[in-house]
Amino acid sequence: MTYIPPKPTTLGLVQLTDIDLREIVPFIDWTFFFMAWRLSGKFKGIETVHDCPSCKMGWLQQFPEADHPKAEEALKLFKDAQEMLRQMLDEKVVSINASFGIFNGYADDDVVFIVDKEQTIKVPMLRQQHAATDGFCYSLADFVAPENDFVGAFATTVIGVEAYAETFEKEDDVFRSILAKTLSDRLAEAAAEWLHWKVRKEYWGYASDEKLTIKEMLKTQYSGIRPAVGYPSLPDQSIIFNLDPLLKFNEIGIQLTENGAMFPNASVCGLFFAHPKSKYFMIGKIDENQFMDYAKRSGKSPEVLKKWMAANL
Repeated sequence: MTYIPPKPTTLGLVQLTDIDLREIVPFIDWTFFFMAWRLSGKFKGIETVHDCPSCKMGWLQQFPEADHPKAEEALKLFKDAQEMLRQMLDEKVVSINASFGIFNGYADDDVVFIVDKEQTIKVPMLRQQHAATDGFCYSLADFVAPENDFVGAFATTVIGVEAYAETFEKEDDVFRSILAKTLSDRLAEAAAEWLHWKVRKEYWGYASDEKLTIKEMLKTQYSGIRPAVGYPSLPDQSIIFNLDPLLKFNEIGIQLTENGAMFPNASVCGLFFAHPKSKYFMIGKIDENQFMDYAKRSGKSPEVLKKWMAANL
């Protein structure tokens, strides 16, 4: 059956400011929060544990005895994070902003073109050189039609966390300073997850009848993908400069450094693809031929690109 690109309900740039923190918190993936604290593993049901000793002991019984210290540490960290989230909400410590849109787009020669009014943004893509399990070498450009398609782009950010963390640093409270930063990183990612859900259901509307739980969403069981700049399928961090004119980062409080880093650090930027066969994948290493071709398509010199793509060469 021929794929017919779904027409967006809302076309063009949308900016949301001061998004309700209570909407974002349920989308936090706590697994990655714990990983940031070097607590690997799954702590199923941790959100159901109350402060009473019997509740805590009952929860610990699901783990091997050797893992009890790690689980107890995770539980204490989770409780501290919940308390900080309550403070963030009660005292309006941070605000969450987003800039996103669905735009006309098409793909040609492993380049995705995003068209918004009078500007056309080029986003060159890389292709895997080692086949995935299905035997195919993927590029994100595969998920955009040669004409009459649509492409989404987004950025989310958490404003105010640096000043908040600094108040703890002045008190030599290193733990809570780090907690504020790692929690804000997860809030930025949670905001991106929440935004992708809103896009699928409302702004693009290609999955308006989706009935997934948040747990299912965090397992990427939805249709479409939201690869972030700097991540495995979109590893060239310099692409963020291509997206800046489209998303107008400064209007939601994001500044870019010369190295392509976003400030505030708790920020995420990427693309939305609606194609039902779109999937996440890793580019991995590329050879000299593809690198030179990519440099040509991106309009950047090989010398400049090498600093952005060292991990893939």
